[in-house]
Amino acid sequence: MLNLQQKLSKWLFILQSHKQYKHNAKNTADLRIGWQIQNLIFFTLFYLYLWLYVDLRLIYHGGGIITNFPVFYKGWTFFQTFLSYPGGLVGYVSAFLSQLFYYSWSGALIVTVQAWMLSACMAYLLKAVNVSRLRGICYIFPLFVLISYTRYNYFFTTMTALLAALTFVFLYFKISLSRISPTWRTAIFLLLSVVLYYLAGGSFLVFAVICAIYELLFRNRWKTGLFNLLTAAVIPYVIGLIIFRVSIVDAYSNLLPFSWKILYYETRRRGVMIIYFLFLIPPLTLFVLGFWQILLKRLHRLKEQNNTETDEKLQVKSSNLIVRIFDWYGRSPKFRWIVESSLLLIVTGSAVFVSHNENLRTQLKVDYFAYHKMWPELIETARNSPTNRFVVHLVNRALYHTGRLGFEMFSWPQDPDSLFLTNPAYRWLYWRNFDAYLDIGLVNMAENDLAECLEGLGDRPMILQRLALINIVKSNFDSAQIYLNALNKTIFHGKWARKYLKLLETDPNCSSDKYIQHLRSISLNKDYCTQSIPTYTMLVLLLEKNNQNRMAFEYLMAWYMLERHLGNLIKNIDRIKDFGYPRVPTHFEEACLVYVAGTGQRIRISGYRASDSLRQQIDDFGRILRDYGSDKRAAYNEMVSKYRDTYFFYFLYGPSGTTE
Repeated sequence: MLNLQQKLSKWLFILQSHKQYKHNAKNTADLRIGWQIQNLIFFTLFYLYLWLYVDLRLIYHGGGIITNFPVFYKGWTFFQTFLSYPGGLVGYVSAFLSQLFYYSWSGALIVTVQAWMLSACMAYLLKAVNVSRLRGICYIFPLFVLISYTRYNYFFTTMTALLAALTFVFLYFKISLSRISPTWRTAIFLLLSVVLYYLAGGSFLVFAVICAIYELLFRNRWKTGLFNLLTAAVIPYVIGLIIFRVSIVDAYSNLLPFSWKILYYETRRRGVMIIYFLFLIPPLTLFVLGFWQILLKRLHRLKEQNNTETDEKLQVKSSNLIVRIFDWYGRSPKFRWIVESSLLLIVTGSAVFVSHNENLRTQLKVDYFAYHKMWPELIETARNSPTNRFVVHLVNRALYHTGRLGFEMFSWPQDPDSLFLTNPAYRWLYWRNFDAYLDIGLVNMAENDLAECLEGLGDRPMILQRLALINIVKSNFDSAQIYLNALNKTIFHGKWARKYLKLLETDPNCSSDKYIQHLRSISLNKDYCTQSIPTYTMLVLLLEKNNQNRMAFEYLMAWYMLERHLGNLIKNIDRIKDFGYPRVPTHFEEACLVYVAGTGQRIRISGYRASDSLRQQIDDFGRILRDYGSDKRAAYNEMVSKYRDTYFFYFLYGPSGTTE
């Protein structure tokens, strides 16, 4: 009877164990499927956000704000320059992949794959040290990457170097877990170290430190771990300093976030703390987990040596508590998946919302639209930052090109500097003005600003394109061919360059190119500088060179209004008939009415009839002011509600639009 009970108990135990095993296996399978679905949803949303909202075309364009975006040329000569120093190959690959930012969808795809691979490498590191339950750490990588691009920082090359280091960590862990002799393990580590250092420069240090932490804290191989740390100091010195003869600073820091190539420039330092965190996460995570496991082992030994109730409670509190929490949480994979996914989306959404920079995004977008002459899109986007001086400067260009400058310019906050950004505070912002100079005929000034941009931003295709055009306009064909030949080696601007190279062969004077001929007809031959000659003088000279320069005329009239030089505006108002205006632009007429109200003189514009509605508006404007006893401060609220978009309001309240 006793034997029968023992057998039944044994079979019952086996059956329960089998059921528990199947239950655990099912939970594990459900969790894996859940994680895959979670990854798919997260990175799909990640990609769509980068593509449709961040719009990585803006980072490619740069707008004079992103100064470290790399150039890339096809051909062996350009490739050779990257072979002469450690980290060059990662730099070359990154430069090539970065060109895909030219299209927002392809740039977003590249960044998404990079973020996913960083996350996958971190997941393997956690799996290798048996803490896969902490896989939420893996999402820190794509989260920080997303924050960086939301703030319009470019660290793609540095992130690629980190990815290379983590990939080599993956290879080393695979080899370290296999049964090979210590000698072979050391030899393979040295081989991986040398190859990685040549490929990715200073990011090799991350690889060496992670491998050292792994050997010291998880594998208990002290000699191997200390040897790994020693190589972190020796390899950059031997290969970088002695063999490739780079500076000792570059030997240890190239492609790391604390490289002088990043920290030396203020614009490149913006957001670099995020990259510091990305580089610190893998070694710091392994370091903390390693010490935690050592602590648990010591507590377990303490229990074995002192089999008391106190030690048992200590063991339960220290090690079993976390295990029990995870076991309890893992009983329902669906519930766990819902909670983790919701938390992930909330954290990511909150981080992106807090870190996004709408003003910078608008600046980059309007500059991008200006480069591509997408004037309606520029004006619509500019409404997101209507008080930004740089945005208003580009809006004025867009209003001119859409025939609305004289009708709508005072719908935006204006001041005399907004036409050309001539304030000394903007002296070094060369990127902002060169296209406006080129449009209006100040070719030499545009060339000067472009040359400064070339030195500060590198040979970006946009800069080369403009310099090629200017040299063709000035008949400097040899210089133009240099820029065109460089452009011909780029990925996306070769077609444009070949068009003008062919034109220079078949028609050296470019007589068939209407745009070139137009620029020649309006360009000043003499070199001038806005620091030595007032803006209005430049505009007068442009009109003397070509009295059909409509942009010069409209900008001159706008400048007269902004500076309140209405007498000069009245002297030139009759010239509107030379440009075929169907009617007097609204702001011009408003300025005339202000002049009449102030001087009592009558003005007649031949061929044009005064607007009755504008007369009624200025009468009402004067009535409101009189109702408040000519106290413009008291009248401000009513004035701004009715006449904020008129020249009447600007003339009374000034550039700032205040009551002062």
